[in-house]
Amino acid sequence: MSDKTDSRSSATQPSPWALMYWRRTQRLTMALLALWFGVTFSAAFFARELDFMLFGWPFSFWFCAQGALLLFLAIVCVYAWRMERLEVGVESQD
Repeated sequence: MSDKTDSRSSATQPSPWALMYWRRTQRLTMALLALWFGVTFSAAFFARELDFMLFGWPFSFWFCAQGALLLFLAIVCVYAWRMERLEVGVESQD
C-alpha cells in the first residue's frame, strides 16, 4: 500500500522545466506589477509639480491620463512578448 502512495507522490512532482517556467513567470509578473504600481502612484503624486498648460489643460493631466495609458499598454506588450519567448524556450526543451 505504501508503494502506491509513493508512486503517486512522485508522479505529481513537477518537472525541472515546469519549475523553471513557473519561477520565471512569477519574476516577470512581480517586476511588471512593481512597474505598474510605480507608474500608477508615483506619476500621480509627482505630476502636481508639472505646472504648465498644454492645449488649454494642465500638463499634469496629460501626463497622468495619456502617459499612464501608454505605459500600461507597454506593460501588457512586454508581458505577452516575454511569455511567448519563455513558452517557446520551454517547449523546445521537451
